[in-house]
Amino acid sequence: MAGPPAPELKLTPDDARLITLHAQGLVGVRARKGGAAAMLRRLGAVQLDTISVLARSHELVAYARLGAVPRSSIERAYWHPRTASAFEYWSHAACVLPVEEWPYYSFRRRAFRARGRRWHQSHQSVCAEVLAKLTSEGPLNATQLGGAKNGGAWWDWSDTKIAVEWLLDTGEVICARRTGWRRVYDLPERVLPADLLNADPSDADCLIHLAGVTARALGVVTKADLSDYQRLTNFGSGRNPAGLSADDAAVAAGLIPVAIENRAGPATPAWADPHAVTSLAAGDARPAQAGRHRVTLLSPFDSLIWDRKRTRRMFGFDHSLEAYVPRHKRVHGYFTMPLLAGGKLVGRVDPAREGQTLIARQLTLDTPRAAEPMARALLAAATWVGCSQVQLERVSPAALEPRLRSALTTAGA
Repeated sequence: MAGPPAPELKLTPDDARLITLHAQGLVGVRARKGGAAAMLRRLGAVQLDTISVLARSHELVAYARLGAVPRSSIERAYWHPRTASAFEYWSHAACVLPVEEWPYYSFRRRAFRARGRRWHQSHQSVCAEVLAKLTSEGPLNATQLGGAKNGGAWWDWSDTKIAVEWLLDTGEVICARRTGWRRVYDLPERVLPADLLNADPSDADCLIHLAGVTARALGVVTKADLSDYQRLTNFGSGRNPAGLSADDAAVAAGLIPVAIENRAGPATPAWADPHAVTSLAAGDARPAQAGRHRVTLLSPFDSLIWDRKRTRRMFGFDHSLEAYVPRHKRVHGYFTMPLLAGGKLVGRVDPAREGQTLIARQLTLDTPRAAEPMARALLAAATWVGCSQVQLERVSPAALEPRLRSALTTAGA
């Protein structure tokens, strides 16, 4: 197919950042309409992770956009006890996804089946036993199926766990609910409506659709963004009809070619969601019209900052998760949460919780003006998780600690 058309619209870096913040639901109050369920559809995917510091990451993503909503309402939006509204699958990583997206991950399910294995080798006899048990007994967690581990380290999965996760990969099993943070496995035909269950889009149709989802979630995207947001490595690989490229998918998805100005060199070619461009042109995406920027702490797994290169390019902010880095090599801490304020990333904190106290174990302010929003963000997060006070341990630069303490006192008064 032909390359992308020449862009007619040029965006400044500030325009691109504002469009993304608006698309991600981090500007104004209208983004809160519909609660966590609408937020999930807006983002297209919310990453899951086992680490829980102030809360689990999927809760922190909702909190950053919706404010102090009850954590139980977030859980219901993701894993409704009666009606499947979402399911878990591989997107950017292990994610919870809107249930209507089920057909468009069939390209990945087909790829798993073609590969024949995941990290472990699954045994067909055990897979058959798991399916038979789910069929006869209904939805079950791994323990009810026979046990998740062999008694060793966390990765030492039992044959049953290997089998059920393989069946999840290939779509013979679905997870649309959790209880006590445990996946509950079921058969797709008992969970999904017929129109979703029977849909079978081609690989190309899946990639085109997900390119559109990505553009709506980020507002404006480069080719690398289109590939990274949902790990669409199939672009140009020959595994889809005509070796569909990211540009091919963007054109087919109806995205608008744009160029993002670059002070250090030539403009960066990109694609934009047409609705985001219309909103920007009308002024709707600007804070004066749409409402204030959110002041909040972000999960290190937040979709706004999934891509380190994009985060550096858009915010001038180097972000990484250091939870799996040896303690003595960590720069900013175990579970560092960036501070979003005024549409920029202006600091970070490694929080912990002890009883009724939120502890800022290590806190960095990138500018003196970040002290007041950091204080507001810490106090708001503390209240949301049921803490009554904030304790500072290490502040960098140290000269800003008095200003931060004063801001905490003023904001908490």
